[in-house]
Amino acid sequence: MQLDGPFAAGPPPDHAAAVVVLRAAVAAGVDHIDTAEYYGAVNDLIREALSPYPEELAIVSKVAVSGGGPGAGHPSGEAGLLRAGIEDNLRSLRAGRLAAVNLRLSGDGRVDARFDDQLAAMVAARDEGLIAGIGLSNVSLGQLRHAAAGTDIVCVQNLFHLADRGSGPVLQECLSRGIAFVPFCPLGWPRGDANPVLRNPVVNQTAARLGVTAAQVALLWLLRLAPNVLLIPGTVSPAHLRDNLAAEDVTLDAQAAGDLDGIGT
Repeated sequence: MQLDGPFAAGPPPDHAAAVVVLRAAVAAGVDHIDTAEYYGAVNDLIREALSPYPEELAIVSKVAVSGGGPGAGHPSGEAGLLRAGIEDNLRSLRAGRLAAVNLRLSGDGRVDARFDDQLAAMVAARDEGLIAGIGLSNVSLGQLRHAAAGTDIVCVQNLFHLADRGSGPVLQECLSRGIAFVPFCPLGWPRGDANPVLRNPVVNQTAARLGVTAAQVALLWLLRLAPNVLLIPGTVSPAHLRDNLAAEDVTLDAQAAGDLDGIGT
């Protein structure tokens, strides 16, 4: 999302730099890219930078949201429009199939007829070969259990970070079922001075003591939670990309782990 400017409001502030970042990520071993058609020109950037795509690269998009507003866009989850959304992503990416597409959910987390219709549309798209796997985003524990009882779910994207662990039960359910858990906004939201993660004094004190960045501390804390956690921190520069990737080389000692685990409790 950040490649297309703040809130994906495009056009890209630095088109050439965005292409460099994408190519550098894949060259460094990144094999999972999160995107969406409603992220402005991001799919076009991915296509320009990386097509033809490496066989091992998993491009994951999302549907049930349309563009037009800051951040995540406006809900557009009618079951009949989901296939069109998938086809829009395939067209802009010039891909024959996507590794997974997340059904972005809105509402109160209830299991209802609308949800079943949406799932049926996603299953049909998978069965027709448009997508390899079905994901869910912004999902409740009840919705996840209901969906997983009826079909294979490969990934879940929910808000989750050091200062907001509300989706902890969903993470545990994913772990027990072998489903990838992909926390969005892993470095906290909102950005800037009000960021609850990167501005947290415990995070910054830990980072200073370990000689690393606050972002690296926050990302590593997520990685150590469970083996099914995958990270999608956004970036717009090769230097920031390198810093993010270096997080997995950081070691959190017992003091750091205890201090970070205590945030928000």
